[in-house]
Amino acid sequence: MKILVLNGSPHANGNTKALIDAFTKGAQNAGHEVVECPIGTMKINGCLGCNWCHTKGEGKCIQKDDMQNLYPELASAEMIVLASPVHYFGFSGQLQSAVTRFYAPFKPAATKYAMILSSHSPNVYEGLEAQYKTMVGFFEAEDLGIKEVNGDDQKTEAILADLEAFGASIK
Repeated sequence: MKILVLNGSPHANGNTKALIDAFTKGAQNAGHEVVECPIGTMKINGCLGCNWCHTKGEGKCIQKDDMQNLYPELASAEMIVLASPVHYFGFSGQLQSAVTRFYAPFKPAATKYAMILSSHSPNVYEGLEAQYKTMVGFFEAEDLGIKEVNGDDQKTEAILADLEAFGASIK
């Protein structure tokens, strides 16, 4: 299965990246192809709500930014993993902008989703859980799980082993 991981972190070696790497190791060991897109360092604007994509654009966004590189991946991925630090009760701004741009093709081709969240605070996930579950339901896709990691030491062997096992469990 082709798994697309959308990395919403702007930090190349942060907690979110460590969690993604562990997940990826498990998924690849289970025979999956994993493509990671560094959304947190890409230049992606939020949706303008202009509706050009659905009136004249035939499912293509009028904006010409780094999202153009992501659309082919969204069209070919069988699974999408949304991975983000939670800075203030939501996805990173970069990942949220990319998610709003899913509107142009209406919905990605993926039929399976998962979410990996990282925060120093333990009580910041409820809003994102609701957004994710609503989105997966709208896409008529399968939710394969949510992993939430918090605290100051998120790169422990136990946490990384849990994420690796999560990746390996994907069917």
